[in-house]
This record gives sequence, C-alpha cells and structure tokens, in this order.
Amino acid sequence: MRYTPAAVALSLVVAVSSSMLHSQASEALDPRASALMEQGQASLKAGATGQAVDAFEAALAVEPGSVAVLVALAEAERAKGLTGKAIRYYRIALERDPRNLEALAGEGIALAEKGATEKANRRLARLESLCGADCAQTRDVSAAIARGPSPENAAKVVSAPEVKTTPGTQSANQ
Repeated sequence: MRYTPAAVALSLVVAVSSSMLHSQASEALDPRASALMEQGQASLKAGATGQAVDAFEAALAVEPGSVAVLVALAEAERAKGLTGKAIRYYRIALERDPRNLEALAGEGIALAEKGATEKANRRLARLESLCGADCAQTRDVSAAIARGPSPENAAKVVSAPEVKTTPGTQSANQ
C-alpha cells in the first residue's frame, strides 16, 4: 500500500514519455525535396495534376519514404481520379507513421469515394480515437462518407444481379 503513490507516479511518467515519443515532430525535408513539394502544390492548385504528380514523384526520389511527400502524392493521384493508386500511397505512408492524421483522413476519403464505406467508417473510428469527433480530418472523412462514391467510381460499381454469366464461364465447383 505504501508503494501505491510511487507506482502511480511512475506509471504516469512512463505514459507521458511514451506519448511524447509517438508524437514526433514532422520530418525535415531536404531543400531540393521541399522545392519540389512547393512546385507540386502550386501545380495542384493550378489544376495541373499531371505536373503535380511528376513534382511529387521527383521529391519522393530525393526523400525516399517521406510521409509528407507520400501524402501529397496520394492527394495528387486522388485529384487525377486514381483513387486506387491514392489509397496505395496513403497505406505506404501509414506503414511509416500509423498515427498520421492526414494519411488516415486521405485514405478514408478515398475509400468513401471508391464506395468502400465499411473501410472508410473504420478509418473514421480510428481518427475519432486519435483526435476526437471535432477535428478537421474527422469532419472531412465523415462528409465524404455522407456524400458516397464519386460519380466516376459509382459507374464502376456493379451489383451481383447485373452480372451475366455464359455457360462456358461458370466454375467447375458448381
């Protein structure tokens, strides 16, 4: 019993120090990669998504594995309408930094645009656990889920009754 206050204090110190380790400062980019990132952001704002992707890919060559560059590249791919490719880049970023709110939100939005609402809801729940229900990323993903699949992705979704099979294409297991 007399060690309880000391044990509580020690556990509090460990909890605070471990949470500080998880919230690392953002990575400092190489000046060349930083210049390419600025060029890519300017191209993206101007609507030149192809040039933005090129700039972000060049920045990724300078800074391999940079989470900031991967997220920017994913956003550019999503702007081009390539949500599958964007999801791939978001997942690579999340492998490197699982607590990155921008990558989680971007992946959640891309999944919602693709029509994978169950997975998007999982990303939303993860965001809510990390930053709460009122953070900007949580609101963005929630709005994307409410909007549903984007028109170009909605046209690609096919339900089972719409699929017609011919007798020669059925599997041997039937």
